Parts: sequence; structure tokens; C-alpha cells
Amino acid sequence: MTIAGQTVPQTAALAPMASVADTAYRLLCMEHGACMTTGELVSAKGLCYGSRGSAELCRITPAERPMGLQLFGSEPEFIAEAVQRVLPFSPDWIDINMGCPVPKVVNQGAGSALMKTPQLAEEILKAAVNSAAGAVPVTVKMRIGWDEAHINAVDFAKRMEQAGAAAIAVHGRTRTQFYGGNADWKPIAAVKAAVSVPVIGNGDITSGADALRMYRETGCDLAMIGRATYGNPWIFEEVAAAVRGEAYTPPDTRTRLAEMLRHIRMILDLSEKSEKLAMREARKHALWYLRGKPNSAAFRARSAALETYADAEALVSEYLAANDA
Repeated sequence: MTIAGQTVPQTAALAPMASVADTAYRLLCMEHGACMTTGELVSAKGLCYGSRGSAELCRITPAERPMGLQLFGSEPEFIAEAVQRVLPFSPDWIDINMGCPVPKVVNQGAGSALMKTPQLAEEILKAAVNSAAGAVPVTVKMRIGWDEAHINAVDFAKRMEQAGAAAIAVHGRTRTQFYGGNADWKPIAAVKAAVSVPVIGNGDITSGADALRMYRETGCDLAMIGRATYGNPWIFEEVAAAVRGEAYTPPDTRTRLAEMLRHIRMILDLSEKSEKLAMREARKHALWYLRGKPNSAAFRARSAALETYADAEALVSEYLAANDA
């Protein structure tokens, strides 16, 4: 798929995930083969009001590219100004979020709430495109509809294309599903058949085989992976192997835990916060690395209380000794 003048391999992209896919996470996934990434959700209004936290989310390091920045909002004028405020960070593209299901976003009329107001969504995208003025492409991430009775992905995607979207990512769930149930890929295929811009398929890709099936069943231009990357950056290697038609061997426990420690170290090194505060953010990542593995319940429970990097090292050492891994 070609985006922002760059052609990326048809493997898999890392999905934008608020409070998860920070700089360290994105760098780790890129190292393991993610073909592109997008920053965390940024409030357009927060940027316009000078929020330091919102501006910090716009930081891009060279190793993360190609990378876009994602904005959310429900007012075209704020979106237009926010585009101007992120351009100095030199994103490869700007993505407008129309798929986030969380109440604090939806209750503002933003995120997936825009699936219910397609005319407003179109005005928002036009404002972003006009503000970018060709400096960078503007893309959209959407869902298939608000609920099962209102699946409007095709009409919505057509509006986005007409408004100037350079690419459209479609998560195969409605807003009311949040992240539960099964993703429906049929609307993704329908969107691909209805528009001429690149379409990115997202939802329930948990393996290399799933990625191949997404490509086969939807005809999408690129697969995008979100929650299946939790504690498993190797999934991008698995997808790349599947695309090449090669066998894939998952990492053993020692490798997983060594990468967990490296991930935590990256979080600490990249954070401007104290070790104690940065470790609080690292805890959720630590407990994901052994998710589903034997004898890991106590490890995961203790991960949720880590205070220092030394605590993490001790936890790993104790687990490996006890499990002869």
C-alpha cells in the first residue's frame, strides 16, 4: 500500500491505541516488523487550548516512521486548527478518529459517535483536508456502524472519500460492541469494493493466518492489528512469515520475559516521569507478556504492583527459577 508517497509492505500495521501504543510500544512493534504506525488519540480541542499533554502525544521519533498522528473532535473549526498545530511535528499523515467507542470521546460527539452524524463527519474531514492543504494526506479510522441496526460503513466511507480521505481504516465492529463479540469483515469487503482509496482492515487479527484471511476475504490493501499485539510484538513477524509462505516459530518463555524487561527499560528511558510513575504505566505491559502461559497467574498479579525496574528483574528471575524455563 502506498501512503504519503511511501510504499509499505502488505504485512500489518500497528493500530492506534490510546494509553497503550506510546513511543516505546510503537518502537518495539516497528522493530518486530510493523510496516507503519499511528500515534495515540489526541484531542483536537486540547491541542487548540494549549494542553501540554496533548502536544506531548504528537512527538515522533525517526525509527517510528512511517507514522501518522491521530486527532479526535466533533467541531470542524477545532479540527482545522489542530491540523495546523500538528504539522510542525512532521507526521507522515494525519488520521481523524471516527471509531473510538469510549464514553469520554463518544459523549463529545466524537469518535464512533460520528457514525451517527455522517454529514458532520464529512464536514470535519473536509476541514482537516483543507487545513492540511496538501502538506500531508488525511486519513480516517472508522467502525462499520453505531449498532447492528445501523451498519452504514459503505455510505460513510463513500462520504469520506468524497471529502478527501487518502485512506480509510475500518474496524469490523459497531460502537455498541466496543471490543466484544466477533468482528464482521463483510462490511470491510463492501467498503473496499465501493471506494478507490486504500482500505485498511482491522479487527480480530490474532495470527498470521488471520491476516492472510483478512486479505483474502476483504481484498483490503493492508491489515491492521491492535489488541493482539499486547505482550506479543512478535505477531508482526508471524504475519510477515505468513505473507512469505514460511513457517513461524513463536518465542519461548525466556525470550518473552527478556523482551518484557527491555520494553519496561524503554518506557523508563523515554519517559520524563519518575521511575515510580513510569513503572505504573509499565505494569499493564508486564502482565501481558505471559498471558495464557502456564503457571503465570501469580506473575501477572505481582506485575500489577511493580514499583521499580529492579522489582521487574527480580520477578522474572524468580519465575524462571520456579518454572525451570
